[in-house]
Amino acid sequence: MKSMTKLMIVAMLLVAALVVAPAAARNIMTNGTNVFVGEENLNFAAAGSNFSTTTQLVHYTGEVGKSSTDKTITVTGGVVSELLKGIPVGNYYDPANTLHYVNVQNPESTLDIMLNSSPKDSVNGKSITRGTGLDFKFYSNVDFGGTGATANVEITLPGGGVVTTYDGTPLTFGANGQTQYIPNVVFGQAAEAGTYTAVAKWARSTDFFGKDFDSKPVTFEVLTKPLALSANKDSVVRGNSFTVTVTAESRTEYILSVKSGGNDSPLITPGQTAVNYTVAGETDWNRTVKTNAGGTATIQFNTTATGALKTDDKTFTIRVDNLKGDKNDEVKVKVEGGSVTITASGTGTYYIGEEITLSGTCTEGKTVYLFMTGPNLASNGVDIEDPNEQVVTGQGNSTTVDVEADDTWSKKWDTANLPLDAGSYTIYAVSADVDKSKLSDAKYSTASISLRSGYISATTSGATVAKGDKLIISGTAQGNPDEVYIWIFGKNYYGTPNSRTLNAEKVSVESDGSFEHELKSADTKDLAGGQYFVIVQHPMTGDSGIEWNDTSIWGSGINTVRLTGLQAPAAATALIDALDSPNIPDTYVKLTFVVEEPQLFIDPIGDKAAGSKFTISGTTNLAVGNTLNIDVTSAAFQPGQKTEASAFSGFGGSAVVQKGDGMNTWSFEVDGTSFKVDQYIVTVESIEASKTATALFNVVEKEEATPTAEVTTTAPAGEVTTTAPAGEATTEATPTPGFGALVALAGLGAVAFLVLRRK
Repeated sequence: MKSMTKLMIVAMLLVAALVVAPAAARNIMTNGTNVFVGEENLNFAAAGSNFSTTTQLVHYTGEVGKSSTDKTITVTGGVVSELLKGIPVGNYYDPANTLHYVNVQNPESTLDIMLNSSPKDSVNGKSITRGTGLDFKFYSNVDFGGTGATANVEITLPGGGVVTTYDGTPLTFGANGQTQYIPNVVFGQAAEAGTYTAVAKWARSTDFFGKDFDSKPVTFEVLTKPLALSANKDSVVRGNSFTVTVTAESRTEYILSVKSGGNDSPLITPGQTAVNYTVAGETDWNRTVKTNAGGTATIQFNTTATGALKTDDKTFTIRVDNLKGDKNDEVKVKVEGGSVTITASGTGTYYIGEEITLSGTCTEGKTVYLFMTGPNLASNGVDIEDPNEQVVTGQGNSTTVDVEADDTWSKKWDTANLPLDAGSYTIYAVSADVDKSKLSDAKYSTASISLRSGYISATTSGATVAKGDKLIISGTAQGNPDEVYIWIFGKNYYGTPNSRTLNAEKVSVESDGSFEHELKSADTKDLAGGQYFVIVQHPMTGDSGIEWNDTSIWGSGINTVRLTGLQAPAAATALIDALDSPNIPDTYVKLTFVVEEPQLFIDPIGDKAAGSKFTISGTTNLAVGNTLNIDVTSAAFQPGQKTEASAFSGFGGSAVVQKGDGMNTWSFEVDGTSFKVDQYIVTVESIEASKTATALFNVVEKEEATPTAEVTTTAPAGEVTTTAPAGEATTEATPTPGFGALVALAGLGAVAFLVLRRK
């Protein structure tokens, strides 16, 4: 009996030992075998192993056998006790024979849970409904199988319990280096509602147990979902879209429809993945839809602002039904009519030829149609870019503008080359391709504009110009022309200096309408004196209505005229006659200027006292702003000995011509504080006009007042002092001129004689 008891105890101990015993050591037999971090008691010395003589395995940092090593694994008695976490992964070689190696890897495990009805849809982070079947998907790079590679899926239930079996199915995998499935684990009607968390954990029987090599968790929620429908908008402006979301059972079909739907109701957008477009008898307001793994389906509806499928502006009811027809839900969406606005840049008054910016907003569709009405234009409107094109509903002959994503639109409208007269016009911006008679079928807005004929104004910088002086022709050209043309006619002059060649200068017009053309000094110095005729031409339609060559002009409806065969007044008149032709839309302005010989005068200066400051002035026909160089030089400027004090003095500078009454004026302040008594020459010169004027004046001794001494006589006592009666003159002796005065008079006479001889 005791023996039997002992045997039973031994048997129980053996069973217990088997229960807690670790997995048997794995034999590593062949080169290239995968071994994994965390494995223990790896046997490299089994009979027939390639590693029977291996004592260490090394990991090279570079070329095998030649580079340094960063890790050595000791093989003791043919066994590696454990591959510790943190060691470099990769090939480890027997340094004694590098043909012998193993591949060290970190053990990986990946878990995912898929819908059985849609195996590519993961439920991780999503929700499912009761009755849903799930496929458990497991992968690990551990490839040796057996109990040493067992992984169990532990599911933490909403209540906190942990199970490794569900729906009667053990959730266990034997890792073999390939993806494995446990299919169709059903979370039935009895499934607890709430959050489930699943993790693939290495079994206690493996070397990886408890070493943090388990999979990442997969979380999903089991819900009891009622059928529900919601919309992302309560109302929408016609021409825009909205979405509805079905919330129900996972991967289940439902019927989505617009109650009392038709072509004038919101329509389901084509091409959506959640919509089945192949069911016979269904339409775009009545389709079968299918929820995703999370039990939702979001469907877009479009509304249309124009055309045969134009959506009514009213409230629509969207409905969802299950296939049995015993569950449904509804949501209402209001479709509202949009609006169109238009504004014209600027003040509303423009010159023909200007570019006008038309802009606005449109919430009624993605296209704006533009047409206009005005004096004697078609009553139902004409195209703004071709007023000869009458707009007709549905014919597509209005100008169209795309509406941007922010509901704005803009159009640059160039009025040049349009066959429009000056007048008031109305621009229509419409949401549909309709003419004025059908505006009730669309949304629209208007802008009123006034067009004026372009005009030109011009002037010259002066009525006269001296030869060699510059002349500026400037003005304003309204109507946004790129350039104006300036024609100049004079005696044997047709616009080209020193030639009889006909020419019109093209002058650019700035953005503000201003222009300026300068006849430089080189242009005027060779002009003959006399009157010149200027015509400044405004090309109303963008290009000149007059064409020309070196001798003649011609144009639409006018004969060729040889201007170089006419005298200046006749040539100018012939050009004006051509521009006045009804076939030529251009306008013009006429100017004249006179070319004169340059004139420069110095006003009389008179004698100046030595050491004084004074002004020299004069007149000229040179243009305002010209600079005159002025030099005042002593007549005593002559060679002398360096040991002698110089008697020479002078002063120089410049003056700017100022506007005067009649002729222009100039003036120059002279600082004569250093001037000595002498005769001085003033030279005034215009370098641009090559004109010089001179004058003489004298600097004389400054007269100083002689002080009068007062003598006080004290009369002796008893004498009477007599005062002359008021009004009586006191006679003084006249002094006789001294020798120095006579010499000065003689010198002044000699200077006068020399001046007369110079003249």
